[in-house]
Amino acid sequence: MDWILEYLPLIWVFLGVALLLYLNIVVKLNSVLALLIVAILVGILNGLTLDAVIVSIKTGFGGTLGSLAIIIGMGAVLGKLMVDSGAAQRVASTLLNKFGVKNVEWAILIVGSIFGVSVFYEVAFIILAPLVISIAIEAKIPYLRLGITMVAAATMAHSIFPPQPGPTALVEAYGADMGMVYILGLVVVIPSVIAAGIILPRLLRNLDRPVPPLLKKSKEFADDEMPSFGISLVVPLLPAIIITSATVLNLFIDETSKFSQIINFFGSAEISMILAVLIAIYVFGLRRGRTMPEIMSSFSGAIEGIAMIVFIVGAGGAFKQIILDTGIGDFIAGMMENTSVSPLIMAWVITAMIRIATGTGVVSAITAAGIVGPLIHTFDVNPVLMVLATAAGSNTITHVNDASFWLFKEYFNLSIKDTFKTWGLLLFTTSIVGLGVVLILSLFI
Repeated sequence: MDWILEYLPLIWVFLGVALLLYLNIVVKLNSVLALLIVAILVGILNGLTLDAVIVSIKTGFGGTLGSLAIIIGMGAVLGKLMVDSGAAQRVASTLLNKFGVKNVEWAILIVGSIFGVSVFYEVAFIILAPLVISIAIEAKIPYLRLGITMVAAATMAHSIFPPQPGPTALVEAYGADMGMVYILGLVVVIPSVIAAGIILPRLLRNLDRPVPPLLKKSKEFADDEMPSFGISLVVPLLPAIIITSATVLNLFIDETSKFSQIINFFGSAEISMILAVLIAIYVFGLRRGRTMPEIMSSFSGAIEGIAMIVFIVGAGGAFKQIILDTGIGDFIAGMMENTSVSPLIMAWVITAMIRIATGTGVVSAITAAGIVGPLIHTFDVNPVLMVLATAAGSNTITHVNDASFWLFKEYFNLSIKDTFKTWGLLLFTTSIVGLGVVLILSLFI
């Protein structure tokens, strides 16, 4: 019985997840209510006071939406403006003409990786999703097949490469050379995204789904009705361009200067998304002959279409915060501290378990680095490989406590079961293949 008491925090989380699945799948309860109910129960059962549970719920819900609501909302608007103006169709048809139906996955893989490095994952997803669906419609192939390709590239690049917060923190914690992280990171990323983004979709069945209502094209555009390919591609890329430019400029300017504040203001994900939408209103709306009421109809339709997604993502953030505040991540980390396995495997396992428990890639990477980092001098292993192993672990399979899980599920209009079979499996594939490549590299480095 002692072991039950020892592992009780984990048991409550597992039971909470099981209850969530039951409420959602069997009872058909709305995901927002199900997530909040389970979050409250898990918090109470793990010893949080009632006041602390309320604080965690508000912190998790508000904190998640505080960072994501504007991004998700403006991203949905940008996608809708692209769809309604023919810009999405232009990008889709041009990529298909250049690469062909058989090779279009490779184009999406490259674009997804670029976005994954340049912007936050949620920004990349929201901007690329309508493009991917438009390409799939043009190519007459299931949109989920290309969606998996895009997400595999974006999530893996986001997890491995600085200046994203997770890998940047790992470079510092392990004292690794950032240049080598980029070089060896490419060696890890390429086979991982090929496995998950090219091979996996071809092995999965039942990927042919109806196009989500928000992203259905209102009409088929003639060639002269659509914006040019350059404009159609540059406008959705603006957030990535602005954010990346700000990151580069910050390397050369005084962070306490007024100029630095201005750069970081415009280089934030939220402001860069708002700027992109304002430009899209002109380029994809007014310049194309649409009236402002017509453009605002697209704007309203986009916000209405993702309102439930926003609430579900917020509720997922509340559940995540409850798990963080009950110390489940630290509990898992403590279990692994005294193991004698390879430091690379140990770093991956600790990170993966914390990611599964907390639903947060950055938190899992930083927590694992805090545990393994101080021991790095005792290991006969290259710090760069430790960064890559930990980063691969932070990209492993996630479930109902991850806001990105719900974003994928709701945006693509999937069931929980199908989300596990697609989102879950593609992340697991990138993570496992990534670890395998790191272990192979360790034989030579």
